[in-house]
Amino acid sequence: MSNFKQKYACVFLRNHYAQIFFWPLFCSLLFIALWVFTYAKIEDDTKSLQINALKDVSALSRSYAQYLTRSLEQLDQVSKHIKYDWETSNGKLRLEDLRVQGLFTAPQFTRVAILDKYGRPITSTVANDQRQVEGRSESLRRLYLFHQLNNSSELQLGLPGALNSSGKQVVHFTRRLERSDDSFDGIVVISVEASYFSTFYDEQSMGKSGLLAALGSDGVSGISRIGDIVRIDNAQRFDQAISSSADIGARYVSDSAIFIDQQSRFLGWHRLTAYPLTAVIGLSNGELLEPYRAAWRASKNFAITASIFLLLFAIVATRMSISLAWRKYQEKEMQHTYRLATEGADNGFYMLNALHDNQGEIIDFLYVDCNVLGAKFFGLNRDELIGVKLSSLQTDSYFKKLLAIYSRAMETGFHEDEYKVPEESQVDFSWARRRLARSGSGLAVTISDISLRKQTEKELVHLANRDGLTGLYNRHWLLNYLPLALQRATTGQYMLAVLFIDLDGFKNINDTRGHAAGDQLLKSVASRLQSVLRPTDHVIRLGGDEFVVVLEPVYEESKSANVAERISESFAQAFLWNGEKHQMSASIGISLFPKDGDDTETLLKNADIAMYSVKAAGKDHYNFFRPELYAKLKDRFELEQALIQALELNQFVLHYQPRVDTFTGEMTSMEALIRWSHPERGMVSPMEFIPIAENSSLILRIGDQVMEMACAQIAAWKAQNLALVPVSINVSARQFQTGDLHSKLQANLEKYGVDAQFLEIEITESAMMGEGSAVVAELMAIRELGIELLVDDFGTGYSSLSQLQRLDMDVLKVDRVFTSELGKTSEGKIFFKAIVSMAHALNMRVVAEGVETLEQLSILRILCCDEIQGYYVSRPLPPEQMVTLLSQRFLLPEVNKMPAIVAA
Repeated sequence: MSNFKQKYACVFLRNHYAQIFFWPLFCSLLFIALWVFTYAKIEDDTKSLQINALKDVSALSRSYAQYLTRSLEQLDQVSKHIKYDWETSNGKLRLEDLRVQGLFTAPQFTRVAILDKYGRPITSTVANDQRQVEGRSESLRRLYLFHQLNNSSELQLGLPGALNSSGKQVVHFTRRLERSDDSFDGIVVISVEASYFSTFYDEQSMGKSGLLAALGSDGVSGISRIGDIVRIDNAQRFDQAISSSADIGARYVSDSAIFIDQQSRFLGWHRLTAYPLTAVIGLSNGELLEPYRAAWRASKNFAITASIFLLLFAIVATRMSISLAWRKYQEKEMQHTYRLATEGADNGFYMLNALHDNQGEIIDFLYVDCNVLGAKFFGLNRDELIGVKLSSLQTDSYFKKLLAIYSRAMETGFHEDEYKVPEESQVDFSWARRRLARSGSGLAVTISDISLRKQTEKELVHLANRDGLTGLYNRHWLLNYLPLALQRATTGQYMLAVLFIDLDGFKNINDTRGHAAGDQLLKSVASRLQSVLRPTDHVIRLGGDEFVVVLEPVYEESKSANVAERISESFAQAFLWNGEKHQMSASIGISLFPKDGDDTETLLKNADIAMYSVKAAGKDHYNFFRPELYAKLKDRFELEQALIQALELNQFVLHYQPRVDTFTGEMTSMEALIRWSHPERGMVSPMEFIPIAENSSLILRIGDQVMEMACAQIAAWKAQNLALVPVSINVSARQFQTGDLHSKLQANLEKYGVDAQFLEIEITESAMMGEGSAVVAELMAIRELGIELLVDDFGTGYSSLSQLQRLDMDVLKVDRVFTSELGKTSEGKIFFKAIVSMAHALNMRVVAEGVETLEQLSILRILCCDEIQGYYVSRPLPPEQMVTLLSQRFLLPEVNKMPAIVAA
């Protein structure tokens, strides 16, 4: 008996091994996955923090370097002015008087003074400033001795700083003074509070323990600030943390001993190109990690709790699994046949016996067994269904159908089908899969509810044929529907119309207001199109802003025109989105079956051609297909091919139109304008081919060629020893959006050895309407090359004041439309004055385009417009004629010039 039990237990374990050990293994895997995920998350957070911190310190150090450069340039200019005024006044300049007049009153100027060749103050903005240089700071003595022994007139910086008589930390800036014979005559001293150079510190972006420093050429001396404390000593050895070989860089410094507050930091540095300073930004590692630590603690606590839960769950689940497996094993033999028949939780299982009449014919079936789910299908429990006849659960008509199917299964031995459950059936679902197998004198029946699968199949068919956004039919549906519709039209001997619709103005709304607005407008368009059609007509969205309407049937051509007119009228009312009104129109092309084609592809193509002719004629209308429209499309294609050939054969040339100073007439720049030197048509205006190029990728190749030709021409003029002025080239929106414009510019400048100051980039307002970060990044990259940026055709696009301020452009070129109004209306003058005032407030120069008359020039001088361009100065000229203008330099007639002092 004991051996029997052992054998019985071994068989049980062997048959249920997986079931018993499943939960412990499963919970163990979950435990491992949980902790791997927890620590991986912490590791990913740390790596992400480090990457972002290095990016942040790099960007902040670059910005701080720009801030220092601007500040030092201002001090440089101030010292130059003082030097010039002192030397030209023969030593009579009095800084005390200038301070009384309001100069040097900025809080950062603690002292401005002139020391004679013996180091004695001669004049100063500080009262009773009579101490000699020997009594002053070591840094000032060192600067004084440097100027005394060197004839360099460059601005010198006194690092480290010093404490002045008021106890303030200051940095001295000096410049050598000279007599007429270039001998040493003293120095100009500008003392600036050290805290002035740390005002760039922003606690929001750098934290409470952020580091900001401006270091001298030795990498040690300088000004530093941690939090609110500013230091001018060299106690922090930044030279150990900053690479001496890299002018720009970022790294993590784990050696906290380098810093006064003993905190490790992420450091970014950027050496100034014009001055012997290095801008350093540091972000505290501990401060950056602090927001993450609470989340990490919470993650670990959660992992611990979950681990405990998994352990308890594994114990309970294992015990339950053993108990359940043991019961199942004991009942296995008894329930084996039934389990095989009822396998699958979504099946209803029935055992039915056939009932025969006296002639042996089957007249009914009796339910002798079923599972719970099978009984539930009829709204009964198992005990209620067993012993019931099949006929008692069905209507007479449906019972006859079932009896025929079940009887046939008894004859053949098997039957399987899928069927839609009729309304008279007692089964409470819509679709079923039925399997009947003969078993002795009866049937084993399995019924599965497949309603969900059928519904899914129906939805998949719907998705395949419907546009997900608008709910309209899509291209797939159209390509299947139209051939059948053409067959019906042929059989019924009527016409069919295909209307190809393209939205006018949608792209602009989508680009400026975002995809959410565009999606909502497309839904509104779909509703309006459906509202003007008959029930037999169909609207299809092909994709983007293109729609097709199929009119079936059509007995007169004019009926399709009437529908097109109703569509156009429905678009006359503005579309609403988010409280805004947006106006769009529709360009509609119409093709008719069988007149314009007898197959799907031809009808769609011809309707598309007709729509394109509407676009070319001004949009917002409809047009029927005509064979000559195809010829026009062919001409456009041939022109594109000719443009490709022109690029390959170098048929494009540049003409140049000068820009001059409004007051003096001196040439300040010139704009490069492309022309097509066609071998047969002669010189082709860009108005003829640029629109076509912009609608294809050819504009990118043309833009690259213009870039190279302009740089090559500048290099050629340079070789002729001509006095160069900057050349501006126009950049299309598509070129600007590629993201590699700055790389191409740099490559051409290096290839032809052209200084970046002689190249300018003109960008239309539409080119600046892309993603904000992408626009700023590309403009910054171009600006770092030393290239000036111009806003072209201002007033015709969508730029805003905030956008112009954010993008930091150099020059604003006002479109000729506004220039032409000068002298005609007072409103034109007022509007132009507003543009000039706005631009000057943003530190931008203003260029008036299209200046053609002396009257316009006079008004522009009154309005303080900086530069002019137009036929009044010169037409665009080929390079060889521009040589004369470069030599002449001043291009306005003498009578129209104004002295520079008047201009100022």
